[in-house]
Amino acid sequence: MIVSMIQLIFEIPDVESIKDKRRIIRSLRDKLQRRFHMSAAEVDLQDSLTFAHIGGALVSNSRSFGEMVLNKAFKMIEDEAPIRIQDMRIYSEEF
Repeated sequence: MIVSMIQLIFEIPDVESIKDKRRIIRSLRDKLQRRFHMSAAEVDLQDSLTFAHIGGALVSNSRSFGEMVLNKAFKMIEDEAPIRIQDMRIYSEEF
């Protein structure tokens, strides 16, 4: 069993409240779950107004498949989300 994971740290410009930040993160998380059938959650920086840290995971039987799906998810985030990526990491582990 291969677990492929993605970690994203990003800036959300032009937010004025935690409520706005949560709306953007919820929308992003829901898109990841619906389109790519992966688990996703905000894992850190919950108290920061302009920065967020999201983690996602996908279980498959192939490292290349898992990382391909996560790269597509990253591309979708880059193209559609109103954010600035600060750091991104994709990696896989075998269990």
